[in-house]
Amino acid sequence: MDQDTSDSDLASFKVMVIDDSKTIRRTAETLLKQVGYEVITATDGFEALGKIVDHNPKIIFIDIMMPRLDGYQTCALIKHSRIFKDTPVIMLSSKDGLFDRARGRIVGSEQYLTKPFTRDELLAAILRHTKQAA
Repeated sequence: MDQDTSDSDLASFKVMVIDDSKTIRRTAETLLKQVGYEVITATDGFEALGKIVDHNPKIIFIDIMMPRLDGYQTCALIKHSRIFKDTPVIMLSSKDGLFDRARGRIVGSEQYLTKPFTRDELLAAILRHTKQAA
């Protein structure tokens, strides 16, 4: 974070984590809250879509493999929304294949992180994509 970024700026900065794994959601939430971000979580794409409208997150981390509405479908819906099309979406997956990465790009994701991710990877993704949007 920049030296001039205050804690109040971080507290109003909303990050969404969408994953059907409670462990992944809690891990990401804990890591991001320790730094001062406000974190919104969802267990799948359907739950996430309503929360995105309600909370307007600045960046979204989304698991690929989820029940009901997977990460690719959810990302495509976000990117086709007039209001949220510019919100950065980072795909999360335990798969690290070229096909998975390419499919993520096709539906509009900005980056692909392989699980398990580190605190530094999460923070670097946030900084990279929110500075581009600013």
